Amino acid sequence: MLPFKTLIQTDKTLKLPVYQQIANRLIGLIQEGILKPGLFLPGSRVLALQLEVHRKTVIAAYDELVSQDWLVAMPRKGVMVAANLPVMKPRTYRDAASPYEDAAAFPFHEVPTITLAGVPPAAGTLIINDGFPDARLAPLADWVKECRSVIESPRYAKLLMYGGATGLESLRKQMLEYLSDTRGLNISMPHIMITRGAQMAIYLAAALLIKKDDLVIVGSPNYFFADLCFEQLGAKLLRVPVDEEGIDVDMIEQLCGKRKIKMLYLVTHHHHPTTVTLSAARRMKLLAVIRKYKLPVIEDDYDYDFHYSSAPILPLASADHGGNVIYIGSFTKSLGLSIRIGFMIAPADFIEAAANLRRLMDLRGDNLSEQALANLLADGTIERHLKKSNKIYKERRDLLCHLLSTKLGDAVKFTVPSGGMAIWLRFSKKYPLKKIAAKAGELGLHMTSGGQYHYGAASQNALRFGFASLNNKEIAAVVGVLEEVCEFCLGSGLR
Repeated sequence: MLPFKTLIQTDKTLKLPVYQQIANRLIGLIQEGILKPGLFLPGSRVLALQLEVHRKTVIAAYDELVSQDWLVAMPRKGVMVAANLPVMKPRTYRDAASPYEDAAAFPFHEVPTITLAGVPPAAGTLIINDGFPDARLAPLADWVKECRSVIESPRYAKLLMYGGATGLESLRKQMLEYLSDTRGLNISMPHIMITRGAQMAIYLAAALLIKKDDLVIVGSPNYFFADLCFEQLGAKLLRVPVDEEGIDVDMIEQLCGKRKIKMLYLVTHHHHPTTVTLSAARRMKLLAVIRKYKLPVIEDDYDYDFHYSSAPILPLASADHGGNVIYIGSFTKSLGLSIRIGFMIAPADFIEAAANLRRLMDLRGDNLSEQALANLLADGTIERHLKKSNKIYKERRDLLCHLLSTKLGDAVKFTVPSGGMAIWLRFSKKYPLKKIAAKAGELGLHMTSGGQYHYGAASQNALRFGFASLNNKEIAAVVGVLEEVCEFCLGSGLR
């Protein structure tokens, strides 16, 4: 039904009777082609309700138009726009120029951005992604079952209405036990906040710490969306090299001794993008630096749950850091990228401030998803899924490393990661990634040229090769395409 309340405006202060105003406007709508011949108009009660007038007023307007042959009264059907009117070109709202076609007429703040892969791949295309989980392995049947159980619960209506910015209490309680068992975190309810993914947690934490021109230490290279977040908040980034043992802690200490550092951001396990893990020796030294300089730290531990070679080193957050570490993690890697559930662990007063900030853009979390996750943690589904996934992902990692070594040889270099979902794959200078990616695209393989991984840092002609979302057959096919591309490069002088 057309929005007659918007199309027909009346003014009771005018001398012209309201019914006549309605009649005149209906004639105009017919002449403009909005009301086409043969169209039935709303019943008098319906239109009167929309226009907030008495039903008799609408009846009078309809009678007037019937008498002028604009409308035809159809017994037991209503009133219809006369079919024998002169032919008029129909016009709809879609025909009018959109007021949003041009750029904004007002100034606004620019947001730092980075160009990612351009054209979305077609269905069925092979893809090298950043390191995503395999949605085919996710416990979605269990997830749907728990969501249905929550919806059918007598307390569902109450569950939908209430819930704070720190997240559903039932999930936070389950998280206390889970994080204690898996990460050695000694925390209580006031120390935990549920967020919509780890990225929200990073932004909330940084927004409470950073002001314009503050100095923030990050790795080089670093997780580019974190860099963009800090730059948006006005920070100046001090980039510290990352090698095979993780970020250079000696340089962090030197910077803290010479300058006022507002914050340190680092990924301690499976560093993004290089996948290295911060060594135990560097962790111990870094903790001393943190305590000495009272250095606020955002520890991003986005895929701690996925480790293959040995038990992971506990995060900084589990050690004596003097209340300076804000620990961030996510369940997105476990459940699927579209299920956005992350968490932040911090001192209680910081969590309270983060909740107040979160309310300004998101009053409360997704209670349905949070309750479903709480149930899956409680019944052991998540633990069983992670155990199964780790076994499969390890097998895929090992297969990929074997194929890369045997098929690509000296065209690439990599270190077998101890965990995570990606390999940091560095190509020889003989094989420029930009041209490799373009040729691979012609052969049905969608991959990045790696530019985003070197934001603010020197290019290493490298990319993250996500293996977790590819099964063994797909891994072999992807490496096969890369082998063909590399052979083409050597034979055609693509360099």
